[in-house]
Amino acid sequence: MKRIAAIALVVSAIGLAAIGAAPSRAGDELAVRDGDRWVTWWRRDAAPERWDGGAPLADHIVWRTASDGIEWGELQLRGASEAWRTRVVVARLDPRRVALSLDPAFTRDREWTIDDAAADVALAFDAGQFRGSLPWGWVLSGGKEILSPQFAPLAGAVVVDGSGSVRVIGPGDVAATRARGTAREAFQSYPMLLEAGAVPTPLMVAGQGVNVEHRDARLALGTLPDGRVIVALTRFDVFGETLGRVPFGLTSAEMAAVMGALGCRDALLLDGGISSQMLVREAGGAVRTWPGTRSVPLGLVVRAKE
Repeated sequence: MKRIAAIALVVSAIGLAAIGAAPSRAGDELAVRDGDRWVTWWRRDAAPERWDGGAPLADHIVWRTASDGIEWGELQLRGASEAWRTRVVVARLDPRRVALSLDPAFTRDREWTIDDAAADVALAFDAGQFRGSLPWGWVLSGGKEILSPQFAPLAGAVVVDGSGSVRVIGPGDVAATRARGTAREAFQSYPMLLEAGAVPTPLMVAGQGVNVEHRDARLALGTLPDGRVIVALTRFDVFGETLGRVPFGLTSAEMAAVMGALGCRDALLLDGGISSQMLVREAGGAVRTWPGTRSVPLGLVVRAKE
């Protein structure tokens, strides 16, 4: 971890422009690698306010079967400044064929990493946002409420109901969803990236509570119109997987664009930076991991349905 932090500091001090990165500008763009060429698919100065059809990025992924109900793939993006080279790891899962559950390690006075995922776990990643040793906001596991909701602008929640379906709900729906008492698993996070396809204004306009220029490694969860779930993790993609954990990457608005272009209608940012981590167990048993450099209080694991 010290080595990664030191290298990140050196790279930041030198400036990515010194190694060929494009400078940040009002017209920042994102391009996706397509064979031997780059295809621009998003521009900051012409960013859509709503994503309501199509999944142009999903079409650039070579999807691999991880296990029944889970597939995964990768994208290479080119952006400005720290997003000069960004790899996006994407998992797509069908809640009708898999079961999602939280692992609230903090209730056992422990912290969680993907290394804690059991051998039958097909997909695992950190869940929520964190304040010290506790998750921020609502945590409900196995139908039992562990932490009560917090209420703040753009603070939504991921909810798994008794049938196993997964929803990303906005801040205005948290209290009513809790009152219905039908959730089996739930956790809060922030900010919302998409709500019914719309990109929240604070992600695009400065001075409304979100640092619109901040870049970081990102992790997000979203839902598709057909009920499937998308989980996307970004990695700095200049020095290879070893240094992928350096916390450089996309802005919140750019991550909203990624989720929208993957076909999501609703999406929520999870804790990224050095917390972001993911595990995928492939059909043959091989395990792919993208670890973080910090353990967290809460993980989410996905298993085959019994």
